[in-house]
Amino acid sequence: MSRIHSIVAFVLLGLSLVVQGGCETTTAGGAVNADREQLLLVSSEQLDQMAAESYAKLQSDASAEGVLNEDRDMLNRVRSVASRLEAQTKVFRADAPGWKWEVNVITSDELNAFCMPGGKIMVYSGLITQLDLTDAELANVLGHEIAHALREHVREQMSQAMVAQGAIDVGAAVFGLGDASTGAAGAGYQALLATRFSRTDESEADRIGLELAARAGYDPRAGITLWQKMTSGSKGGKPPEFLSSHPADASRVKQIQELLPTVMPLYVAAR
Repeated sequence: MSRIHSIVAFVLLGLSLVVQGGCETTTAGGAVNADREQLLLVSSEQLDQMAAESYAKLQSDASAEGVLNEDRDMLNRVRSVASRLEAQTKVFRADAPGWKWEVNVITSDELNAFCMPGGKIMVYSGLITQLDLTDAELANVLGHEIAHALREHVREQMSQAMVAQGAIDVGAAVFGLGDASTGAAGAGYQALLATRFSRTDESEADRIGLELAARAGYDPRAGITLWQKMTSGSKGGKPPEFLSSHPADASRVKQIQELLPTVMPLYVAAR
């Protein structure tokens, strides 16, 4: 057997083992039972590094433009809410409170916020000012975004996309055969930045985010008023940026309403 054929056979054998062992769950279910098996072929470490580099670049660009953490009162407010939520992530992941969390605010009219893998949070001021968010509503936004990171939805979608690209591409990414910044993993991550999460992802993030907010002492009923504000935020014009990847519909509000009997006792206990 030629050396090339041996390498290919080794990669495919390794890939078959990774796929067989690639179904796991990233979090405990919590009170809201947000638990299912996920296909995870990309390493958390690799993805966290990509996210950290992308986040640092975003901060650098925003700083150069003079729009990073310009409003210190708003920054302190966002960090205070985020800190209370971060402390509750242990319910879903024992390792999460120890992540290298970062929370920053960009001054912009955009109605947007996100949490990259590994706990890199960015909030755009327009989300708070234009929608006049209460702390409880802000907590529900951040809880939802943190939930995406806890469940590693980006990692899961990357894994699914890589399988679709073909075994060799997946094997190359898994075994480090190529530069992550330009290879299948890097390209997949960049592509996912512009795509929507699945409805399953969104439902899980809603459920986990609601519980995080409640456990942190923020009224989970604010999740309903939040989405009402989000959907009315367009005022007949272009939908808020946040909704381009987080579609709000009646089923989401209905799920929140159905979960209130589960999470309200957690909120009362936290208070």
